[in-house]
Amino acid sequence: MISEEYLYAIALRECSQIGDINFHKLVRTFGSAYEAWKHAKKEHKRMEGIGQKTVSDIGNPTHLKFAEEELKFCEKNNIQIKLRHLQETPILLNECTDAPSILYQKGNLHESLQKVSIVGTRNMTSYGKQFIEDFFKTSQSSQYASVSGLALGVDKEVHEQSIRSKKPTIAVLAHGFQYLYPAKNKKLSEKILQEGGALITEFSSSRKPDRENFIQRNRIVAGMSPSTIVIETGFGGGSVSTAAFANDYNRDVFALPGKITDLQSQGCNQLIFHNKATAISTIKDLIDMLGFHKPLEKIEELFPHSETALQLSDNQKVIYQAIKENPQISLDDLTHEIKISSHKILPIILELELLGKVKSFSGRQFIAI
Repeated sequence: MISEEYLYAIALRECSQIGDINFHKLVRTFGSAYEAWKHAKKEHKRMEGIGQKTVSDIGNPTHLKFAEEELKFCEKNNIQIKLRHLQETPILLNECTDAPSILYQKGNLHESLQKVSIVGTRNMTSYGKQFIEDFFKTSQSSQYASVSGLALGVDKEVHEQSIRSKKPTIAVLAHGFQYLYPAKNKKLSEKILQEGGALITEFSSSRKPDRENFIQRNRIVAGMSPSTIVIETGFGGGSVSTAAFANDYNRDVFALPGKITDLQSQGCNQLIFHNKATAISTIKDLIDMLGFHKPLEKIEELFPHSETALQLSDNQKVIYQAIKENPQISLDDLTHEIKISSHKILPIILELELLGKVKSFSGRQFIAI
Protein backbone atom coordinates (compact mmCIF):
# COMPACT_ATOMS: atom_id res chain seq x y z
CA MET A 1 0.00 0.00 0.00
CA ILE A 2 1.11 3.56 -0.76
CA SER A 3 0.41 4.75 2.79
CA GLU A 4 2.63 1.97 4.12
CA GLU A 5 5.40 3.03 1.73
CA TYR A 6 5.17 6.59 3.11
CA LEU A 7 5.52 5.22 6.63
CA TYR A 8 8.67 3.23 5.86
CA ALA A 9 10.15 5.99 3.69
CA ILE A 10 9.93 8.48 6.56
CA ALA A 11 11.36 5.94 9.01
CA LEU A 12 14.20 5.04 6.63
CA ARG A 13 15.12 8.67 5.99
CA GLU A 14 15.20 9.27 9.74
CA CYS A 15 18.02 6.73 10.20
CA SER A 16 21.26 8.39 11.26
CA GLN A 17 23.43 7.27 8.31
CA ILE A 18 20.82 7.50 5.55
CA GLY A 19 21.04 10.71 3.54
CA ASP A 20 19.25 11.27 0.26
CA ILE A 21 21.93 9.59 -1.87
CA ASN A 22 22.02 6.46 0.30
CA PHE A 23 18.21 6.41 0.47
CA HIS A 24 18.11 6.37 -3.32
CA LYS A 25 20.63 3.49 -3.44
CA LEU A 26 18.51 1.51 -0.98
CA VAL A 27 15.18 1.87 -2.78
CA ARG A 28 16.83 1.28 -6.15
CA THR A 29 18.36 -1.98 -4.87
CA PHE A 30 15.43 -3.32 -2.87
CA GLY A 31 12.57 -1.84 -4.88
CA SER A 32 10.85 0.11 -2.12
CA ALA A 33 11.40 1.76 1.24
CA TYR A 34 9.43 -1.06 2.87
CA GLU A 35 11.71 -3.76 1.41
CA ALA A 36 14.83 -1.75 2.28
CA TRP A 37 13.62 -1.39 5.87
CA LYS A 38 13.04 -5.13 6.14
CA HIS A 39 16.13 -6.46 4.36
CA ALA A 40 18.92 -3.87 4.01
CA LYS A 41 20.51 -4.56 7.37
CA LYS A 42 21.13 -8.22 6.53
CA GLU A 43 21.72 -7.79 2.81
CA HIS A 44 23.70 -4.53 2.62
CA LYS A 45 26.46 -6.24 0.62
CA ARG A 46 24.13 -6.13 -2.37
CA MET A 47 24.91 -2.39 -2.56
CA GLU A 48 28.25 -0.97 -3.59
CA GLY A 49 29.65 1.59 -1.18
CA ILE A 50 27.28 0.83 1.69
CA GLY A 51 28.73 -0.92 4.69
CA GLN A 52 27.50 -2.25 8.01
CA LYS A 53 27.78 1.12 9.72
CA THR A 54 25.52 2.79 7.17
CA VAL A 55 22.67 0.34 7.71
CA SER A 56 23.15 -0.11 11.46
CA ASP A 57 20.23 2.19 12.39
CA ILE A 58 17.75 0.65 9.95
CA GLY A 59 14.97 -1.21 11.72
CA ASN A 60 15.08 0.99 14.82
CA PRO A 61 11.49 0.97 16.15
CA THR A 62 11.90 4.56 17.38
CA HIS A 63 12.06 5.74 13.77
CA LEU A 64 8.92 3.79 12.88
CA LYS A 65 7.09 5.42 15.78
CA PHE A 66 8.35 8.81 14.60
CA ALA A 67 7.01 8.09 11.11
CA GLU A 68 3.59 7.17 12.48
CA GLU A 69 3.39 10.51 14.30
CA GLU A 70 4.58 12.34 11.20
CA LEU A 71 1.82 10.80 9.08
CA LYS A 72 -0.77 11.84 11.65
CA PHE A 73 0.56 15.40 11.73
CA CYS A 74 0.52 15.68 7.94
CA GLU A 75 -3.02 14.31 7.66
CA LYS A 76 -4.27 16.69 10.37
CA ASN A 77 -2.62 19.73 8.76
CA ASN A 78 -3.39 18.97 5.10
CA ILE A 79 0.25 18.42 4.20
CA GLN A 80 0.99 16.31 1.14
CA ILE A 81 3.88 13.84 1.30
CA LYS A 82 5.72 13.28 -1.97
CA LEU A 83 8.22 10.45 -2.51
CA ARG A 84 10.95 10.79 -5.10
CA HIS A 85 11.18 7.07 -5.88
CA LEU A 86 7.46 7.03 -6.71
CA GLN A 87 8.05 9.92 -9.17
CA GLU A 88 5.85 12.23 -7.08
CA THR A 89 8.36 15.05 -6.64
CA PRO A 90 9.05 17.72 -9.32
CA ILE A 91 10.52 16.27 -12.51
CA LEU A 92 13.33 18.81 -12.88
CA LEU A 93 14.34 18.42 -9.24
CA ASN A 94 14.45 14.64 -9.70
CA GLU A 95 17.28 15.05 -12.21
CA CYS A 96 19.57 16.03 -9.32
CA THR A 97 21.38 13.04 -7.84
CA ASP A 98 21.05 14.44 -4.33
CA ALA A 99 17.39 15.46 -4.69
CA PRO A 100 15.33 15.06 -1.51
CA SER A 101 13.89 11.60 -0.99
CA ILE A 102 10.78 13.10 0.59
CA LEU A 103 9.06 16.45 0.10
CA TYR A 104 6.36 17.82 2.39
CA GLN A 105 4.07 20.16 0.50
CA LYS A 106 1.24 22.60 1.01
CA GLY A 107 -0.42 24.07 -2.07
CA ASN A 108 0.17 23.59 -5.78
CA LEU A 109 3.57 23.32 -7.51
CA HIS A 110 2.16 24.03 -11.01
CA GLU A 111 4.26 21.38 -12.77
CA SER A 112 3.15 22.60 -16.20
CA LEU A 113 4.65 26.07 -15.66
CA GLN A 114 8.30 26.94 -16.22
CA LYS A 115 10.04 27.87 -12.97
CA VAL A 116 12.61 30.55 -12.29
CA SER A 117 14.48 30.70 -8.99
CA ILE A 118 15.24 34.20 -7.71
CA VAL A 119 17.41 34.67 -4.63
CA GLY A 120 19.48 37.30 -2.88
CA THR A 121 20.50 39.05 0.29
CA ARG A 122 18.35 39.79 3.32
CA ASN A 123 19.87 43.30 3.24
CA MET A 124 18.28 44.30 -0.05
CA THR A 125 18.96 47.80 -1.35
CA SER A 126 16.70 50.05 -3.43
CA TYR A 127 18.71 48.87 -6.49
CA GLY A 128 17.73 45.24 -5.92
CA LYS A 129 14.13 46.12 -5.08
CA GLN A 130 13.75 48.19 -8.24
CA PHE A 131 15.20 45.38 -10.36
CA ILE A 132 12.69 42.86 -8.96
CA GLU A 133 9.77 45.23 -9.59
CA ASP A 134 10.93 45.90 -13.15
CA PHE A 135 11.51 42.20 -13.83
CA PHE A 136 7.98 41.20 -12.86
CA LYS A 137 6.48 44.19 -14.68
CA THR A 138 8.40 43.43 -17.89
CA SER A 139 7.57 39.69 -17.75
CA GLN A 140 3.89 40.28 -16.98
CA SER A 141 2.72 38.63 -20.21
CA SER A 142 4.81 35.48 -19.65
CA GLN A 143 3.56 32.38 -17.88
CA TYR A 144 5.89 31.08 -15.16
CA ALA A 145 6.19 30.43 -11.43
CA SER A 146 8.87 31.91 -9.18
CA VAL A 147 10.84 29.98 -6.58
CA SER A 148 12.57 31.49 -3.56
CA GLY A 149 13.33 30.83 0.10
CA LEU A 150 10.84 32.97 2.11
CA ALA A 151 13.67 34.85 3.84
CA LEU A 152 13.53 38.59 4.48
CA GLY A 153 14.89 40.94 1.85
CA VAL A 154 15.10 39.68 -1.73
CA ASP A 155 13.15 36.44 -1.13
CA LYS A 156 10.25 38.29 0.48
CA GLU A 157 10.16 40.84 -2.31
CA VAL A 158 10.15 38.08 -4.95
CA HIS A 159 7.18 36.33 -3.34
CA GLU A 160 5.28 39.60 -2.90
CA GLN A 161 5.92 40.80 -6.45
CA SER A 162 4.87 37.38 -7.77
CA ILE A 163 1.56 37.67 -5.96
CA ARG A 164 1.01 41.23 -7.22
CA SER A 165 1.75 40.06 -10.76
CA LYS A 166 -0.61 37.08 -10.44
CA LYS A 167 2.27 34.63 -10.79
CA PRO A 168 2.30 31.47 -8.64
CA THR A 169 5.24 31.48 -6.24
CA ILE A 170 6.88 28.58 -4.40
CA ALA A 171 8.59 29.07 -1.05
CA VAL A 172 11.17 26.46 -0.05
CA LEU A 173 11.45 26.23 3.74
CA ALA A 174 14.51 25.35 5.84
CA HIS A 175 12.44 23.72 8.58
CA GLY A 176 9.38 21.56 9.22
CA PHE A 177 5.76 22.69 9.12
CA GLN A 178 5.47 23.08 12.87
CA TYR A 179 7.46 26.28 12.43
CA LEU A 180 7.51 29.34 10.19
CA TYR A 181 10.78 31.23 9.91
CA PRO A 182 11.03 34.13 9.93
CA ALA A 183 7.80 34.64 11.92
CA LYS A 184 7.37 38.03 10.22
CA ASN A 185 6.51 36.19 7.01
CA LYS A 186 3.58 34.21 8.42
CA LYS A 187 0.97 36.35 6.66
CA LEU A 188 2.99 36.19 3.45
CA SER A 189 3.12 32.38 3.63
CA GLU A 190 -0.67 32.29 4.00
CA LYS A 191 -1.06 34.66 1.06
CA ILE A 192 1.21 32.45 -1.09
CA LEU A 193 -1.18 29.53 -0.54
CA GLN A 194 -4.30 31.67 -1.02
CA GLU A 195 -3.00 32.85 -4.38
CA GLY A 196 -2.32 29.35 -5.69
CA GLY A 197 1.35 28.95 -4.78
CA ALA A 198 3.05 26.42 -2.54
CA LEU A 199 5.20 25.92 0.53
CA ILE A 200 7.57 22.94 0.40
CA THR A 201 10.24 21.45 2.61
CA GLU A 202 12.32 18.30 2.84
CA PHE A 203 12.32 18.51 6.64
CA SER A 204 9.92 16.59 8.86
CA SER A 205 7.42 18.62 10.85
CA SER A 206 9.40 18.94 14.10
CA ARG A 207 12.67 20.04 12.46
CA LYS A 208 13.64 23.51 13.67
CA PRO A 209 15.19 26.20 11.43
CA ASP A 210 18.74 25.31 12.38
CA ARG A 211 21.59 27.11 10.65
CA GLU A 212 22.82 24.12 8.66
CA ASN A 213 19.38 23.61 7.12
CA PHE A 214 19.56 26.74 5.02
CA ILE A 215 22.40 25.69 2.70
CA GLN A 216 20.76 22.28 2.38
CA ARG A 217 17.49 24.05 1.48
CA ASN A 218 19.26 26.09 -1.20
CA ARG A 219 19.93 23.02 -3.37
CA ILE A 220 16.15 22.57 -3.73
CA VAL A 221 15.72 26.22 -4.73
CA ALA A 222 18.38 25.68 -7.41
CA GLY A 223 17.12 22.25 -8.47
CA MET A 224 13.51 23.32 -8.97
CA SER A 225 14.27 25.58 -11.94
CA PRO A 226 16.23 25.58 -15.19
CA SER A 227 17.54 29.05 -14.25
CA THR A 228 18.57 30.86 -11.07
CA ILE A 229 18.81 34.64 -10.78
CA VAL A 230 20.97 36.15 -8.03
CA ILE A 231 19.85 39.71 -7.31
CA GLU A 232 22.20 40.99 -4.60
CA THR A 233 24.53 39.12 -2.26
CA GLY A 234 27.73 39.78 -0.38
CA PHE A 235 30.84 37.62 -0.21
CA GLY A 236 29.91 34.22 1.23
CA GLY A 237 26.19 34.97 1.23
CA GLY A 238 23.73 32.07 1.17
CA SER A 239 22.73 32.95 -2.38
CA VAL A 240 26.26 32.12 -3.52
CA SER A 241 25.65 28.52 -2.39
CA THR A 242 22.38 28.48 -4.37
CA ALA A 243 24.32 29.58 -7.44
CA ALA A 244 26.92 26.86 -6.77
CA PHE A 245 24.22 24.18 -6.64
CA ALA A 246 22.67 25.50 -9.86
CA ASN A 247 26.08 25.25 -11.55
CA ASP A 248 26.46 21.68 -10.22
CA TYR A 249 23.13 20.81 -11.82
CA ASN A 250 24.14 22.38 -15.17
CA ARG A 251 21.46 25.05 -14.84
CA ASP A 252 21.73 28.63 -16.06
CA VAL A 253 22.79 31.20 -13.48
CA PHE A 254 22.36 34.96 -13.91
CA ALA A 255 23.63 37.64 -11.57
CA LEU A 256 22.84 41.34 -11.29
CA PRO A 257 26.16 43.23 -11.39
CA GLY A 258 26.74 46.27 -9.22
CA LYS A 259 29.36 48.71 -8.11
CA ILE A 260 32.51 47.06 -6.80
CA THR A 261 32.22 49.28 -3.72
CA ASP A 262 28.70 48.06 -2.85
CA LEU A 263 28.86 45.25 -0.29
CA GLN A 264 25.57 43.74 -1.47
CA SER A 265 26.88 43.43 -5.04
CA GLN A 266 30.27 41.90 -4.31
CA GLY A 267 29.00 38.31 -4.31
CA CYS A 268 27.25 38.81 -7.66
CA ASN A 269 30.32 40.46 -9.14
CA GLN A 270 32.49 37.55 -7.98
CA LEU A 271 30.14 34.98 -9.52
CA ILE A 272 30.34 36.83 -12.83
CA PHE A 273 34.09 37.34 -12.59
CA HIS A 274 34.69 33.62 -12.03
CA ASN A 275 32.33 32.59 -14.84
CA LYS A 276 29.82 31.12 -12.38
CA ALA A 277 27.05 33.40 -13.63
CA THR A 278 26.12 35.42 -16.69
CA ALA A 279 25.90 39.17 -16.12
CA ILE A 280 22.46 40.71 -16.53
CA SER A 281 22.72 43.66 -18.91
CA THR A 282 19.03 44.41 -19.53
CA ILE A 283 15.81 42.86 -18.26
CA LYS A 284 14.67 42.30 -21.84
CA ASP A 285 17.77 40.24 -22.61
CA LEU A 286 17.32 38.30 -19.37
CA ILE A 287 13.71 37.45 -20.19
CA ASP A 288 14.76 36.29 -23.64
CA MET A 289 17.53 34.08 -22.20
CA LEU A 290 15.11 32.58 -19.69
CA GLY A 291 13.09 31.39 -22.66
CA PHE A 292 10.01 33.44 -21.81
CA HIS A 293 10.18 34.88 -25.32
CA LYS A 294 12.20 33.89 -28.38
CA PRO A 295 15.74 33.19 -27.09
CA LEU A 296 18.42 35.65 -28.12
CA GLU A 297 22.15 35.10 -28.39
CA LYS A 298 23.64 34.87 -24.88
CA ILE A 299 25.25 38.08 -23.68
CA GLU A 300 28.90 38.13 -22.71
CA GLU A 301 30.05 38.43 -19.10
CA LEU A 302 31.01 41.92 -17.99
CA PHE A 303 34.29 40.74 -16.52
CA PRO A 304 37.01 38.54 -18.06
CA HIS A 305 38.00 35.24 -16.49
CA SER A 306 41.14 35.46 -14.40
CA GLU A 307 43.12 32.80 -12.60
CA THR A 308 43.57 33.67 -8.92
CA ALA A 309 46.51 32.23 -7.02
CA LEU A 310 45.97 32.38 -3.27
CA GLN A 311 47.46 30.62 -0.27
CA LEU A 312 44.99 28.00 0.94
CA SER A 313 43.71 28.17 4.51
CA ASP A 314 44.13 25.16 6.80
CA ASN A 315 40.54 23.98 6.24
CA GLN A 316 40.87 24.48 2.49
CA LYS A 317 44.05 22.38 2.49
CA VAL A 318 42.40 19.53 4.44
CA ILE A 319 39.36 19.39 2.16
CA TYR A 320 41.39 19.81 -1.04
CA GLN A 321 43.76 17.00 -0.04
CA ALA A 322 40.87 14.65 0.81
CA ILE A 323 39.27 15.32 -2.57
CA LYS A 324 42.60 14.91 -4.37
CA GLU A 325 43.15 11.51 -2.74
CA ASN A 326 39.57 10.37 -3.39
CA PRO A 327 38.51 11.44 -6.91
CA GLN A 328 34.75 11.96 -7.35
CA ILE A 329 34.15 11.62 -3.62
CA SER A 330 30.58 12.39 -2.54
CA LEU A 331 29.68 14.95 0.10
CA ASP A 332 28.47 12.19 2.47
CA ASP A 333 31.76 10.30 2.12
CA LEU A 334 33.82 13.47 2.42
CA THR A 335 32.01 14.32 5.67
CA HIS A 336 32.93 10.91 7.09
CA GLU A 337 36.49 11.12 5.75
CA ILE A 338 37.50 14.39 7.40
CA LYS A 339 35.01 14.51 10.30
CA ILE A 340 33.69 17.97 9.40
CA SER A 341 29.92 18.54 9.06
CA SER A 342 28.52 19.11 5.58
CA HIS A 343 27.24 22.63 6.27
CA LYS A 344 30.82 23.69 7.09
CA ILE A 345 32.32 21.83 4.11
CA LEU A 346 30.07 23.28 1.39
CA PRO A 347 31.15 26.95 1.67
CA ILE A 348 34.83 25.90 1.67
CA ILE A 349 34.30 23.74 -1.44
CA LEU A 350 32.70 26.72 -3.15
CA GLU A 351 35.79 28.80 -2.27
CA LEU A 352 38.00 26.06 -3.76
CA GLU A 353 35.84 26.02 -6.89
CA LEU A 354 36.16 29.77 -7.28
CA LEU A 355 39.92 29.38 -6.88
CA GLY A 356 39.95 26.76 -9.63
CA LYS A 357 41.20 24.02 -7.29
CA VAL A 358 38.10 21.78 -7.27
CA LYS A 359 35.39 20.85 -9.74
CA SER A 360 31.96 19.60 -8.67
CA PHE A 361 29.51 17.32 -10.46
CA SER A 362 25.81 16.63 -10.04
CA GLY A 363 25.12 14.61 -6.95
CA ARG A 364 27.62 16.71 -4.99
CA GLN A 365 30.67 14.76 -6.08
CA PHE A 366 34.05 16.45 -6.36
CA ILE A 367 37.45 16.12 -8.01
CA ALA A 368 40.66 18.11 -7.55
CA ILE A 369 41.96 20.01 -10.58
